[in-house]
Amino acid sequence: MTVVTGTTLCPPQCLCYDSAELVDCRARGFTHVPHGIPHGSWLLDLSGNEIQELRSRSFTGVWALKVLLMSNCGIRVVQSNLDLSHNQLQVLPSDFSEGLDSLKDLRLAHNSLGHLESSAFQGLESLQRLDLSHNYIQVLEPGMLRALTSLRHLNLRWNLLREVAAGTLTMQQGLSVLLLDRNNVTRLDAESFAPLRGLTLLSLRGNRLRSLDFKTFLNLQTAGTHLRLSANPWTCDCELHRVFAKLLHVRHLHVDDYANVTCRAPPQLAGASLAYMDSQLCVAETATVLVISGTVVVTVVAAMVMAERNRKRKKNRPSRESKWGDQESVGEQDR
Repeated sequence: MTVVTGTTLCPPQCLCYDSAELVDCRARGFTHVPHGIPHGSWLLDLSGNEIQELRSRSFTGVWALKVLLMSNCGIRVVQSNLDLSHNQLQVLPSDFSEGLDSLKDLRLAHNSLGHLESSAFQGLESLQRLDLSHNYIQVLEPGMLRALTSLRHLNLRWNLLREVAAGTLTMQQGLSVLLLDRNNVTRLDAESFAPLRGLTLLSLRGNRLRSLDFKTFLNLQTAGTHLRLSANPWTCDCELHRVFAKLLHVRHLHVDDYANVTCRAPPQLAGASLAYMDSQLCVAETATVLVISGTVVVTVVAAMVMAERNRKRKKNRPSRESKWGDQESVGEQDR
């Protein structure tokens, strides 16, 4: 690896490698993005500086930039286009992505983001990896991710999401990894993940799921998808058993943590593993069905027997007309 320093090809105090394609400006005491970053740089590391404000033109001219690292910089204000991990950001402006059309990896983890404008990411057509974990996001606005057609890895762990609505991921057909662990998801729309033809991992651990609709996963038309579903407050009943039984028999779906899927309800099953309880969950329902079926059969048989008895009685009983006819015959004889 070639080191380039002390020339016009590299900002003062920084280290540049491989013809200035990799620029190391870590912990140099910068209060702003340094000037002189080579146009062809694809990785820029500014971590550990004191850059509290970023402006939209901070990276103008760095046309090949793909990876930008700015963690632990104390960033408080973003005036148009960028925000990264371990800062105190609460809002991203609508022109957040201006000038970052070559960026491939964007990390916004460990901030205070709660609401994201639908246009905040519209200039990130080349983005492949987006980390929004450890924030306070409750809703993914319709169209917010529409421009991210190259996205491969989306990390939304440790947020406050209640659902992933149908249509949210329409343009992410190449998405490979979707991490939704530790949110507040209570239900899954049957069409939520249908567009994700390249999905290899879907993790929903630690949410508030109590039940599942099999169609939600059946709509995943992929070569192979690994599912992680443990640490949810599952209500273990016959229906849940049936859903998981179906999932386990779909060739392209793999429930990685099935052994760790445990019951929260009913109380008598709290903490029990679904994998060890599933054969017993339908016993009560089966018994009930058998009792009901037996009752119906007995009732039907009894009705048939009574009907047959009534038929025979009617057959053996003389009709009124025949009875009166016989009496008239006897009267004539007496005369």
